Amino acid sequence: MVDADRRSSVKVPKRLAVLPLRNMVPFPTMSTQLIVGRKESLQLVQEAREDDRVIAVVTQRKTEVESPGPDDLYEVGVAAAIDRVIVLPDGHLQVVVHGLKRIRLAGFVRESPYLTAGVEIIEDSELGSEEERALTRNLCQQFHKMVALVPGMDEELWITVLNMDKEPARLVDFVAAGLDIPLEEKQGLLQEASVRRRLRQLTVLLNRELSILEMGRQIQSQVQEEVGQAQREHFLREQMRAIQKELGEDEADEMEDLRRRLDAARLPDSALVEAKRELDRLERMPPNAADYTVARTYLEWMLELPWNRASRDRIDIRRARRVLDEDHEGLEKIKERILEYLAVRKLKKDSKGPIFCFVGPPGVGKTSLGRSIARALGRKFVRISLGGVHDEAEIRGHRRTYIGALPGRIVQSLRKAATNNPVFMLDEIDKVGADFRGDPAAALLEVLDPEQNASFVDHYLDAPFDLSKVVFIATANQLDTIPHALRDRLEVIQLSGYTEDEKVAIARTHLLPRQVREHGLGRRKVKIGGQVLRDLIRGYTQEAGLRNLERELSRICRKIARGVVEGNTGPFVVDREMMRRYLGAERVRLTLREEIDSPGVVAGLAWTAAGGEVMLVEATKMRGNKRLTLTGKLGEVMKESAQIALSYVRAHAGEWNIPANFFDRQDIHIHLPSGAIPKDGPSAGVAVATALLSLLGGHPVPVDMAMTGEVTLRGRVLPVGGIKEKVLAAHGAGIRRVVVPSRNEKDLEELPIEVRGKMEFVLAADLSQVFCAVFSDKAVRRAA
Repeated sequence: MVDADRRSSVKVPKRLAVLPLRNMVPFPTMSTQLIVGRKESLQLVQEAREDDRVIAVVTQRKTEVESPGPDDLYEVGVAAAIDRVIVLPDGHLQVVVHGLKRIRLAGFVRESPYLTAGVEIIEDSELGSEEERALTRNLCQQFHKMVALVPGMDEELWITVLNMDKEPARLVDFVAAGLDIPLEEKQGLLQEASVRRRLRQLTVLLNRELSILEMGRQIQSQVQEEVGQAQREHFLREQMRAIQKELGEDEADEMEDLRRRLDAARLPDSALVEAKRELDRLERMPPNAADYTVARTYLEWMLELPWNRASRDRIDIRRARRVLDEDHEGLEKIKERILEYLAVRKLKKDSKGPIFCFVGPPGVGKTSLGRSIARALGRKFVRISLGGVHDEAEIRGHRRTYIGALPGRIVQSLRKAATNNPVFMLDEIDKVGADFRGDPAAALLEVLDPEQNASFVDHYLDAPFDLSKVVFIATANQLDTIPHALRDRLEVIQLSGYTEDEKVAIARTHLLPRQVREHGLGRRKVKIGGQVLRDLIRGYTQEAGLRNLERELSRICRKIARGVVEGNTGPFVVDREMMRRYLGAERVRLTLREEIDSPGVVAGLAWTAAGGEVMLVEATKMRGNKRLTLTGKLGEVMKESAQIALSYVRAHAGEWNIPANFFDRQDIHIHLPSGAIPKDGPSAGVAVATALLSLLGGHPVPVDMAMTGEVTLRGRVLPVGGIKEKVLAAHGAGIRRVVVPSRNEKDLEELPIEVRGKMEFVLAADLSQVFCAVFSDKAVRRAA
């Protein structure tokens, strides 16, 4: 390393190793601290330190270049001696170099292992003129002012500069090295050979910096006068606003920005009046006021809502049909109704369409139907889950007087959709509750009424929003829990369960390919035959929908994925043996025939929120005294149905050779298994009456027969609901004959053709026809 006392005697060779610098410009006579980390630079410093060599320190033009070449460096740099080298813990070097002379690179002679170039020394020119002495004195005065304006700047710097007034070249280098100015301007000072021109350039730069510092002091004084003692925590914000005012940047003012956005938003008149009133109030309010944030948030909501932004409908009936067929198997009547709706929308774009409510068991595709409608219309799809919602404010929003107030879910979803005509899915509308916070179902009355929702008022906005362009679709598992007034606004579309054939087709075309993709098996061949799928549906799932079927397919794909990771390359053809190995023993009872093997046992059909279900009715008698026992967690309506059935059988006992006084010496016990599950409804009346007659007459009911229907004291069989779901459940349980009320004959037309072709239906108007069909094979006819 070169001793400081020997610097003046050091001669600069004509060839020097070049050390590139980033974000730094060296100056002659000044010491500069560098951090060296590049491989080439490390080698250069090590060799130069060992030989006490002078090096060329040059700034690179672009800081992002990692390995600069000759074209990446400025031509003018500094010949420097290495004073000190410290090895840092990360292997980099901390190097202190002292500038000796300005140099110009005169051509590179070597680029490896580091750059080496020929150099020319640049001598200072125009020394000793009167103008130079005046510029030097002026520069010293300017620097003295800067020391006074910059807090924390050491006064000793001023003394150092004062002692350099006889050495203008050194003075310029000293001031320029410590000045915080752009890299290009520093390089310009370094490249200038004339001391006089360097003094002029530095004077201009220093004047500019002094102007900025003085303006900052003026702004600080102005702000301190405007803000009081209680507002000092907002000092920085006020200072920024004062800076913008001084610079004339009025367009950046917050209030002006809000006003411009309000003018461009094209709000309806009623909303515009409310927004302008709030904006005028905000302008008169200090930023630290308690209501400032509330008013500002309200304006942001008003400006971001899609008052006039709508998606353009792209209604193509053929494309819509293709979309529905791609997304859903079967459901033909529902698809036809959707296509009719789309056709009307195409002919009359401003028509007030119905509010669809898809009702059916879980997993039959209610939500995905809404997505398909949105896709067919070319609109955004928005889903809101209403399950468990008890607060009316979730629909209508909170008033702005409450802390943390927000609009309701309707308005929030419109903001996210960014259009005023999305397809809106109100999911699980049957599970809306009510408590002391209000009734959300009552708030939905206005939302779902085409005559009223054109002026829906959210409590937070306090301005009407037009919802008439929104396509609302609701979903529910059952209608009983939906208030009548709300149900009256809905067009109910029933989605029953799928047949076995439909499940096989859906599993093959939709469920299995999706599970194969989701489990990373897209490149492997996974195949499950149709008969294996049927065995899977019969033995491992018992549902109206498809969710359990998809879970079982997911289990199979997980097992295959594990095999792939363990080295099995496939292809994978799942047969019955492999399915049982993957899924275990069958968990679903295929048929009830073995349980209907004695008098007093009848297969009844029930409807639940999860679809149809085959439910056994058991009756037994014992010595006693006119007591009727009912068990199985029955509701009041079902208990009354059992009492009506017993009264009818007692009244007509003679017609079936049963002693009229049989009940005087006996007790009767009627039980519906699965006692932990609540059961209610009148549709078990026919099954209970048949079970009693079978018990008392000693005639077993045919094992392939099930029944449903409500009975009266006169023995009339009244119609019941859920016929399609009940028949599909019976078909899945292996039952081939079903007794249904004659007035439900029209409901049989909704059954799939393949189900109607495999089953026989007894259409009964009274119990005598039921008993004849069950015990003497009379009045049996196949449904058309």
